[in-house]
Amino acid sequence: MPVDIRPVTIPQVLGTAESAEFERVVELQTAIEIERWGDDRFAFTAPELLALYQDAYLPRRVFAAWHGERCVGRSVAFWEADPAALRGDTVVEVAAEYRRAGIGSQLLARAEGVIRRLGREVFGTFFDIPIADAALPGGRLHAPQGDATIPVELPGARFAMRHGYTLRQIERQSGLTVAGRVEEFRAASAQREAEASDYRIVGWVDRTPDDLVDGYAAARARMVLDVPAGELTIDEERWDGARVRAHEDRALDGGRSLLVQAAVAPDGSVAGYTELELPPGKTVAYQSDTLVVAAHRGHGLGMRVKLANLVLLGEIAPERTDVYTWNADENEHMLAINVALGFDVRGVSAEFQRG
Repeated sequence: MPVDIRPVTIPQVLGTAESAEFERVVELQTAIEIERWGDDRFAFTAPELLALYQDAYLPRRVFAAWHGERCVGRSVAFWEADPAALRGDTVVEVAAEYRRAGIGSQLLARAEGVIRRLGREVFGTFFDIPIADAALPGGRLHAPQGDATIPVELPGARFAMRHGYTLRQIERQSGLTVAGRVEEFRAASAQREAEASDYRIVGWVDRTPDDLVDGYAAARARMVLDVPAGELTIDEERWDGARVRAHEDRALDGGRSLLVQAAVAPDGSVAGYTELELPPGKTVAYQSDTLVVAAHRGHGLGMRVKLANLVLLGEIAPERTDVYTWNADENEHMLAINVALGFDVRGVSAEFQRG
């Protein structure tokens, strides 16, 4: 079927003639998330995506496939802006009734072209899998590390492998029902704090305290370095106070709130942290990052910051019923903390790479 594939302009504001195509792309993304999960729990709103796509530290280029006035597919290329970075990543999605017609391959080619022109030689892509689909019978693809597998016949897996990508890591997507449990989390947190070491826990909403912003940036820079990466090529992320403030600005501009708890070492450095993102208009929260810096492990900091943030979530956003988090299947320590808190596996994310 004839389709027109072209770049999507990232508008300055929504609700204008200039933003019309961008907003149709967002509508397609929402429809695909609902198809995948049965609801819009992971669908970004147009304001959220507009803020995200204006990130100077992680630039993005968007392409869309059009059948007449209808958006029937989209691809996104994104990459670390640091010229020393080696990789770029893509996301490709096509409306259900337009699949298996070559549209996804055309969209992927456009996104990969952006990355190639940057001089990058490593290409990444990923897709999410609800737990029922992850358990489908048949042949399996095994992650290089950990015990996780996915069905080899999943459309996303076949698409990636057809284009030369191989499976490099599987992440567990876990969920925790938190509704009505704030007192339970408060009691568990209080017990942990009574037994605590010299590390103190400091929490905040949306804006990092000025006296911690540089230390928080240093800890965030360790996220990609201190967590298991399977066989993925991971670029270093350069964080400073300005990037932290830009991260906060993007969240707030898109309507999201950020809840953060940090473990502060006796020397004043940030030894670990966890961040919850509260998307607008939803009853879920996303646990986007949790890290204990390698030099500070063995003090129970991961459990302490997570419990403290669950208490904060229950206090200021009791409408949030579930928290979702993503962890590498081989990240045994962090997964053990999640299991102890009551998280259960609700899906997986398959990370593929070429080069």
